[in-house]
Amino acid sequence: MGDFNLALIIVAIVVCVIVFIFNVYLLVNYQHPDDKNQAYFPKFVVVLGLSVAVISILMLPADVANRQACRHAIYNGACNLTLPMKDLWIAVYIIDALLVFFIIPFAMFYYEGDQDKTVGKRIKSALMWVVTTAIVCALLLGILYGLVGKVDFTVRHLSSTTTNFPTSWSFSTSQPCIGNNARQCSAYLANAASEKTWTMQTTFPEYVVALATIAGSVLFSIFGGVGIACLPLGLIFSFIRRPKAVITRSQYIKEATELGKKARELKKAADSLHQEERGGAKGRKWRKNVKAVEKELHQLEEDVNLLEEMYPQGEKAETTWALTILGYLAKLVLGVLGLIVSVAWIVHIIIYLLIDPPLSPFLNEVFIKLDDVWGLLGTAAFAFFCFYLLLAVVAGAMMLGLRLVFITIHPMNVIQFCATAFGYYAQATAAQEIFGHTLQSLRGIKYLYKYNVFQIAFIVLAGLTFVYYTAFGWKRRKPSGRFQLSS
Repeated sequence: MGDFNLALIIVAIVVCVIVFIFNVYLLVNYQHPDDKNQAYFPKFVVVLGLSVAVISILMLPADVANRQACRHAIYNGACNLTLPMKDLWIAVYIIDALLVFFIIPFAMFYYEGDQDKTVGKRIKSALMWVVTTAIVCALLLGILYGLVGKVDFTVRHLSSTTTNFPTSWSFSTSQPCIGNNARQCSAYLANAASEKTWTMQTTFPEYVVALATIAGSVLFSIFGGVGIACLPLGLIFSFIRRPKAVITRSQYIKEATELGKKARELKKAADSLHQEERGGAKGRKWRKNVKAVEKELHQLEEDVNLLEEMYPQGEKAETTWALTILGYLAKLVLGVLGLIVSVAWIVHIIIYLLIDPPLSPFLNEVFIKLDDVWGLLGTAAFAFFCFYLLLAVVAGAMMLGLRLVFITIHPMNVIQFCATAFGYYAQATAAQEIFGHTLQSLRGIKYLYKYNVFQIAFIVLAGLTFVYYTAFGWKRRKPSGRFQLSS
């Protein structure tokens, strides 16, 4: 068993390195051309935030594998090389909270500051905002932790009698206890009046994780509920709305000319807003106009990409068109698979979390049976379902128009949601201790989990999104702004 535990540690290190390299590749490959060879600190923050988000999701299956590494150990020394999961959980989520509330805001304020200002002034302006946020957060956390930072556990006093050691053994499932004519231990007969509340102060790091989880659970319920439906359906309807044929050269020239005219209008509007910013006129109207220009710019980029798809150029134009069609076919396949996973998630939440007692362990049982086939097969499937939920949250945030920088708060809620939804499979893990027993027993917070508030909101929004997308999602989006591809 010691060798297996060592292999688990090696795998964990290798996966972290791969995740970091993959996120660097994503940044380099998808960054805006104007951002090359500059803004290295914000780029590092982006890579770090993405890495922490992905590693947070992968830690739950690692926690399960870490628990299973010792299930057959016959002596304690066999498990000396297991991962200290509880310490790792606290460390990762403290880092996540620092990223969300301090580091990422600082990078945003610094990167989006007036480019005409010196580096020192931009740093000073960003630090003022971040320090103000830090003071407010510290006061809020300190006051709440001092007043209600306690967990209330319901306990029941149990007792049973003893008897002399028997001369014969006649125990069975119908007579499990010692004593004449005994059928049940008296410990099982304790009445409800023996219940008491055991209160203890939770640790400050766990309380920080709990509050951050609660703060993001509202957003998670909204974005996750919307995303679990729009992620697969968006891929399927993207295939339905795909370009059916290549346009003519005259059509291409006409559309390209129109897009060039709109691009010049956008540049003129952006220059005007920049002059207003330098003049100190950054009021409500200015911010509204900035958002409008950003929206129009995004729509213009979509139109350019669509035009390039409809009229591939170069020596390998036919190959490019063939790859475009294959890309849409891949979206269809992934959309169908994603739809199956989304339906499985929704069914599992209903029959395992919302119905008491649960009708079936469902996915928990599937993971356990996969583990019986091969040790890490169930863990891999478990990781896939957790990671899919994170993708759904990202899709929901993009659908509703929130900046992706705020997605870093959601892995906390995804992990907590997975730890609850797959509580049978993830039992006896450090994650269940933090996100199950402690979080769901915190004073003032436990009722949100007792009555499944977030799960119900998730299911309701998922159902509404399914209905909306089924009714309107297959239609091609009509022009909604000035900077749209002409029909």
